[in-house]
Amino acid sequence: MRRNATRQRVDVIGVGINATDTIIRLPRFPALDSKVEIVSAEVKPGGQVASAMVACKRWGLRVRYIGKIGDDEAGKLQMAEMKRERIEAHWVVARGAMSQSSFILVDGPSGERTVLWKRDSSIALHPEDLKRQWVRGGRALLVDGHDTKAAACAARWARQESICVVGDFDNRYKEVEALLHLTDFAITSKEFPERLTGENDLLKSLPQLYRDFKFRLIASTLGRLGVLAWDGTRFYLTPGFCVDAVDTTGAGDIFHGAFLFGLMRDWSLEQILEFSCAAAALNCEAEGARGGIASLKVIAQFRKVARRSELAFAPEALLEAANEARAATEVTP
Repeated sequence: MRRNATRQRVDVIGVGINATDTIIRLPRFPALDSKVEIVSAEVKPGGQVASAMVACKRWGLRVRYIGKIGDDEAGKLQMAEMKRERIEAHWVVARGAMSQSSFILVDGPSGERTVLWKRDSSIALHPEDLKRQWVRGGRALLVDGHDTKAAACAARWARQESICVVGDFDNRYKEVEALLHLTDFAITSKEFPERLTGENDLLKSLPQLYRDFKFRLIASTLGRLGVLAWDGTRFYLTPGFCVDAVDTTGAGDIFHGAFLFGLMRDWSLEQILEFSCAAAALNCEAEGARGGIASLKVIAQFRKVARRSELAFAPEALLEAANEARAATEVTP
């Protein structure tokens, strides 16, 4: 079943994961074979691409989302939330299937979370689930690496429509390399480059991936330390922003939404990365993947006054690594 015909041109299109999260706050993380009384438990909408689209919509962009759900209460929640956010949504519904669900354990003192999740294979998105017109009329497409064949199909259509492709990559899913070849801006977890290359030094693995897949930019998020990016010429290191974290769920999702927003505003890369780090940090000050999506005014003020994290890499190390990466590019056939 598919809902809502494409009505108008949009700024950003998202194809990928949605999830229904049960956020369980704990006074401390439980030890093995122990009992801990919970502080609270609440069901909230989440999911990588879906949450990024919600952020973009709240900041004023025109948004379209494509995702797959089961015909259960969790799926109904996802549909209702997109309708409430006034987002043009196209749903593929798997009959008799369970929508993606997560139980997220949040450690009270630190705000760090542990995710327990289940994804029914019946809600995997396939190329035949998609319609080409859903990917028309946008300026940027966001995909994740979960259902790689469907994401690659959408990315290929986007490229043919001159729509830039932004990829959210955290794990080495099957056939993810095909999707990487169709990605313009790859934003990864800090672990992903090593999982793909075997190289544990980001100053080496990012340029290697940039050369192999011919991105316009590759960046790895570093948690509280911000983000490191490589554009083929130089490294951009943007420190994180210091906050009293309540729940780190969704920080990466909001980072991706903020990155898209900056692209749509034609900001410089430095502006985009700083804005993205600030939006992600502020999201950690409230519960749930979308609980702390701040307004543009709040983010702007926060960028002026908030304390920054320490640098993840020394400036000298960045310069040396950039020189080595450029030299390697020059000798590559």
